[in-house]
Amino acid sequence: MFSALHTRLSSLGTRIARAPGAAGRWLLALPRRLWTGLRETLRNASNRGRPDANAVARARIVVCMLVFGTVYVVIAGRLAVFASASDSQLGRRMVNSDAVASARPDIVDRNGLALATDVKTASLYAEPNRLIDVDEAVEALTAVLPDLDARELRDRLGSKRGFVWLKREITPQQQQEVHRLGLPGIGFMTENRRVYPGNSLAGHVLGTTNIDNQGIAGIEKWVDSRGLAELHLAGFATDRQQQPVQLALDLRVQHVMRDELSEAKEKFKAIAAAGTVVDVRTGEILAMVSLPDFDANQPAMALDPKNLNRLTTGVFEMGSTFKALTFAMALDSGKITLNSSIDARGALTFGRFKIHDYHAQNRALSVPEVFTYSSNIGTARMALMCGVDAHKAFLKKMGQLDRLRTELPESAAPIVPRNWGELNTATIAFGHGLAVAPLQAVMAVNALVNGGWLIPPTFMKRTPEEAQELAQRVIKPETSAKMRYLLRVNAEKGSASKMNEIAGPYYPGGKTGTAEKVINGRYSKTRLLTTFTGVFPMDDPHYLVLVILDEPQAVPGTYGFATSGWNASPTTGKIISRIAPLLGEMPRSTVPPVDSLLSGYKVAQVQ
Repeated sequence: MFSALHTRLSSLGTRIARAPGAAGRWLLALPRRLWTGLRETLRNASNRGRPDANAVARARIVVCMLVFGTVYVVIAGRLAVFASASDSQLGRRMVNSDAVASARPDIVDRNGLALATDVKTASLYAEPNRLIDVDEAVEALTAVLPDLDARELRDRLGSKRGFVWLKREITPQQQQEVHRLGLPGIGFMTENRRVYPGNSLAGHVLGTTNIDNQGIAGIEKWVDSRGLAELHLAGFATDRQQQPVQLALDLRVQHVMRDELSEAKEKFKAIAAAGTVVDVRTGEILAMVSLPDFDANQPAMALDPKNLNRLTTGVFEMGSTFKALTFAMALDSGKITLNSSIDARGALTFGRFKIHDYHAQNRALSVPEVFTYSSNIGTARMALMCGVDAHKAFLKKMGQLDRLRTELPESAAPIVPRNWGELNTATIAFGHGLAVAPLQAVMAVNALVNGGWLIPPTFMKRTPEEAQELAQRVIKPETSAKMRYLLRVNAEKGSASKMNEIAGPYYPGGKTGTAEKVINGRYSKTRLLTTFTGVFPMDDPHYLVLVILDEPQAVPGTYGFATSGWNASPTTGKIISRIAPLLGEMPRSTVPPVDSLLSGYKVAQVQ
């Protein structure tokens, strides 16, 4: 044991000998002196032939001194190593540690195109206790970095603390100029900075990070909630160890959506516009745009209330696009068929309230006619046939009465009537009286056309098999076929005809919606929210496109109208015609007759 200890101390002594001056020589001699004293004590005790109490006591004291001496030698040796190490070596250790702690995985679209990534940037710090002349340092640094506040800088440099930040994320040129100043106690730390190549292209989806590269909104915050912070603490979140986060978003489709919405917002003088493209088979969100938006590279812009994501954090009365849910409920219940006749000869009266039709026909209408003429009266009567309780249960089943949860942390709960009676059912049937997040309305319409499966929407890539595991049957397959028929009929002969004029070769269907906005507790006749839900191709639906325009105005060419058929409908047609080829949907020279969508169901012809 003593031989091994002697070898260890000899090795340590070689390192300590490098320590400068008399301190190094004293530290080197200390273990030898202790070892010599212990050896002599033990030799004297053994020569006497019997244990001597005094000798044993002295040996124990020497052993204790040897142990404590060894500890102090190790500590002194480490201090000597740090004292002799250069600032650059220590700086590299700090840089590497910091860079690992703030690394984030890349975010890419479904085709692998970069949406968010990290770049290395230098940040300026100071060690005030190492500064020689604070005033000189303040003058020199403010000359190179004029945006620094001189008074605040002097307070920081005069604090005599061990470490203070001076400026985060400086440019390479600024770093070079500060380096040339040669100020002691001033250094640089390499950090990871989040950058978004698309700027504002997908800001609402991606969200932002703070100065410490931590996610504070959108998908960035979701990534942190999935354990990234814990990986940082454990030291496993290095740049090499992190796999990219792949979204369902398609950057090409996202660009088309933003381009067309920007043009529509300007053309129709709307205060805002929003839209999304969703795969009805998997619930994948291929595009999501809400204008005005913000540059993700400038997180402060996200705080502007005008820049909220209207598709997830806003709730709206969706107008006549909501009628599709009422039709699906009535058809699925068996209360009506496509051949049923609905009385729309006069206003529907509830006390002092009256429900009118925008395009009143003042006659009995077939179910397809109620849909194509977008009859409020006919739709309300269908909902009342099912009853208040059945209506509430159906909307609950379709996910319209609860907050929708997706990967985006930001979401809004629907505004549901506190006391739900017949009048509420009548108005909610045609899209007034219940405010929902547009994305949750999209989820419900997906189920109406995909065979009857309610699939939660997602911003992540998802296979059809994964989607089917999450899917819930909410309507019968034959009801879904009837809804596809109604949506296509509306494109050929109803309010969606302008969309069909543009996107007809892709066999689309759709439904318009125009809702009066509630201003100071009353519905405004002049401030409208127009929506359009388009689906294509109707014989095998793959994609749904939702377009929203907030307070569009009548412009030349709309003949004084500001309703959905004149603005949101043609905008959706333009979007479909541009994104369909990108998604592998080819135009058709001839399209199937609408009756073929029913696969044998006989219906009355629409006049």
